[in-house]
Amino acid sequence: MFVHHMAALAGLVAVLALTQTVRADETVEVGGSRSVLIKPASPRGSVILMAGGSGSINAGPGGSIGSLGGNQLVRTRSAYAGRGLAVLVLDSSGSLPAAVDYMAAIKRPVVVIGTSRGTQRAAEGIAAGAKPDALVLTSGFLSPESGGQASVMSILGSPEKLPRTLVIHHRQDGCRFTQPAGVDPFIKWSAGRARVSWVSGGAENGDPCEAAGHHGFAGLDAQVVGLASSFH
Repeated sequence: MFVHHMAALAGLVAVLALTQTVRADETVEVGGSRSVLIKPASPRGSVILMAGGSGSINAGPGGSIGSLGGNQLVRTRSAYAGRGLAVLVLDSSGSLPAAVDYMAAIKRPVVVIGTSRGTQRAAEGIAAGAKPDALVLTSGFLSPESGGQASVMSILGSPEKLPRTLVIHHRQDGCRFTQPAGVDPFIKWSAGRARVSWVSGGAENGDPCEAAGHHGFAGLDAQVVGLASSFH
């Protein structure tokens, strides 16, 4: 019996050690703002997550996030780390060029993933000189047909500034600023630099521009993380 107990205890210690190796959230200063880093022991690459809405995550001590916890990218941050990626949840006040350099020092390739208004900020960062290896735009403000707001197209001005890009969009996205009709014009404008992965299903609750509906891929987190994390 004692041997069995010792074996069980050893197994528990091993699991805890693995958990601590895979996930160790910390608050870091990057590009003039406090952001949250999750760094596996031997990452295969890096992702920078740019939330929607205000983009202000209100990072606190020990990797805590005080705002936008329900945002699709924020709520799935640990899933990216679980797939072997170093993760930076970038506050909207931070510099994307500085963040790309910071994560490149940890592990390339560096992929920027923006959702909703975070896609606008991702484009602004690239226009300001950020050089990610790839870009993922989910529920994006992509083109004038998306809904009339400042779009990735209008911010960048030329598809030559666009890195290799994956668009992930819900076929039933009901947000007036990220209409599915805006996807095809963006893909054509990209001149071969972008492709799209459509998703469907899931749940639709509350404001169609918020995270609990198709716009926020409610009920589809695993699928979205799988698509985005494979784009390296």
